Amino acid sequence: MTRSDDDRLADILRAIERCQAYESYLGSDEFGSMAYDAVLRNLAVIGEAVRSLPRATRERLPGIPWAAIAGLRNVVVHEHFRVNPELMLNIVEHQLAPLAEKIHALGDS
Repeated sequence: MTRSDDDRLADILRAIERCQAYESYLGSDEFGSMAYDAVLRNLAVIGEAVRSLPRATRERLPGIPWAAIAGLRNVVVHEHFRVNPELMLNIVEHQLAPLAEKIHALGDS
């Protein structure tokens, strides 16, 4: 079954929300490693959804680094030992909210 662009964009937004919900646990001694794993999984979901978006949809949002997002998915899934925890935290803290805003703006247009 083929998923629509709207479905894939919704997948991205849900995964962003989950990453943001787990953010406060990343520094926790008790839950940090589980939160880290959960964020990695959701970053992979975001990357997979991005990989499946048609070029025309990606071109409607030219300021988003689509190739980098898809590339991060490949690292998270296939080369997880290369994941830099500080980079991952930076993505969660500073890059996911602007991505969500741009995707929401696309839906509003």
